[in-house]
Amino acid sequence: MQEIRVELTKNPKEKPQDQSKLGFGNYYTDHMFLMNYDEGQGWHDPRIVPYGPIALDPAAMCLHYGQEVFEGLKAYRTADGRILLFRPDRNMARLNVSNDRLCIPPIDEEFAIEAIKKLVLVDKDWIPTEEGTSLYIRPYIFAVDAHVGVHPAHHLIFAIILSPVGAYYPEGLNPVKIYVEDEYVRAVKGGMGFTKTGGNYAASLKAQAEAEKKGYTQVLWLDGVERKYIEEVGTMNVFFVIDDEVITPELRGSILSGVTRMSCIDILRSWGMKVSERRLSIQEVAKAAEEGRLKEAFGSGTAAVISPIGELRWGDDVMVINDGKIGEISAKLYDNLTGIQWGKLPDEFGWTVEVK
Repeated sequence: MQEIRVELTKNPKEKPQDQSKLGFGNYYTDHMFLMNYDEGQGWHDPRIVPYGPIALDPAAMCLHYGQEVFEGLKAYRTADGRILLFRPDRNMARLNVSNDRLCIPPIDEEFAIEAIKKLVLVDKDWIPTEEGTSLYIRPYIFAVDAHVGVHPAHHLIFAIILSPVGAYYPEGLNPVKIYVEDEYVRAVKGGMGFTKTGGNYAASLKAQAEAEKKGYTQVLWLDGVERKYIEEVGTMNVFFVIDDEVITPELRGSILSGVTRMSCIDILRSWGMKVSERRLSIQEVAKAAEEGRLKEAFGSGTAAVISPIGELRWGDDVMVINDGKIGEISAKLYDNLTGIQWGKLPDEFGWTVEVK
């Protein structure tokens, strides 16, 4: 395993004073991790350096053709002062899935986790301690070849930055309002929907902006072929509780295999609940809502963990779910997931990794 060189900053930044006002993605720590890839040499020169601008040639391929991938995970400070990561092996495995689709050379997953740990330790004083806060970790890889021509890059950078964060949505754990998008398409099977790459999110911006104008926090995407089957929310996988069944769209190549999603499924099944990964049409959800059988709906993701859905709008049909309040299953999942992540509950699944 390569040795990671460390250069500490001579100009540390002032840390946010009020952790209740961190928001999400507003502040960044003193250091970042960088590593280069050059064809014929492979991944090399791993280093932790002061956080700052990255110089790019104006013809850098990432700027012109979008060859880049990223991940998102968190570090949590426990009440007894330990630092925990949540399932980082799944994030790094998924990063390599994205790498493969985007023609990016694979990374050594074990080494990437060690790089994350070392960077978190260097900037451990940035990990917030207030209830509900954490240190967001953003690994990403991008092409830097100075070439205007469409082909896989020969030169890339692997970077990791850190950001102290609070709740992702302003609503916090209060239910959010979601707009069902039936005009624009984000992804189709055979495309890049199952990866974490900027193009997927760029494709969502137009619908997201229009949903916000109508007073909705996020967009729920339907499949790109029939515009019928539910896929995912812009930044979350999604679950619906209909009768005694918890349903989440199956992975068919057009939605992200969320780490929180798979964790929710494992926890729910450990409780003896019926969980189905299957195709779910918006018509089935609307019918269940009309008949009073739609008990709950919620999103899952690293940023928000669990985000209850209190209202779903599909065309002129406005579905108010559980009287606009957080549901019993959503609340229990949130308490259990965050309990494991912050070290408040026993980790019976072996998901957490201590940074030391």
